[in-house]
Amino acid sequence: MEKAEQQTLFKEVMGNYPTGVTVVTGVTEDGTPVGLTVNSFASVSLDPLMVLWSIDHRVSTIKAFTEGGKFAIHVLAGEQQELCQTFATKGADRFSQCKWEMSENGLPIIEGAFGVFECETFKAIEAGDHTVLIGNVTNIRLDKEKDPMLYHRRCFGPIPAEFYTE
Repeated sequence: MEKAEQQTLFKEVMGNYPTGVTVVTGVTEDGTPVGLTVNSFASVSLDPLMVLWSIDHRVSTIKAFTEGGKFAIHVLAGEQQELCQTFATKGADRFSQCKWEMSENGLPIIEGAFGVFECETFKAIEAGDHTVLIGNVTNIRLDKEKDPMLYHRRCFGPIPAEFYTE
């Protein structure tokens, strides 16, 4: 099988794998907030609390994340489709289109997320055309009134009610 065919199949399988959707935020060296939509997010460890995500080497703000020493992962709520699109759009003035505040840890926190993990970078690992960032969780926020967003087949939205069985 040729490389291009393998990559096409890889994208098809991964695009059909349901995941949650996150927006990861950080700050540049001069304190400017940056953020992007990410679905490559996973838990790593309970003791200590650790999570990971990966960033494409072509992302213009990669240095803010790989060299910034900290980041916040927002697990988006089901109704935050517009926010998801905003942070996935190149060239958008992302933070002007949402409500946010700077945390005590110096991280931009977006209002309305299902959950937020504030992290200090534990390790950055080069892996192909991405860098995997592992973070020690230093603070957690949860809105129990919300449900998380789901991504499946290049679509995103709330988890369908029929998913839940009583």
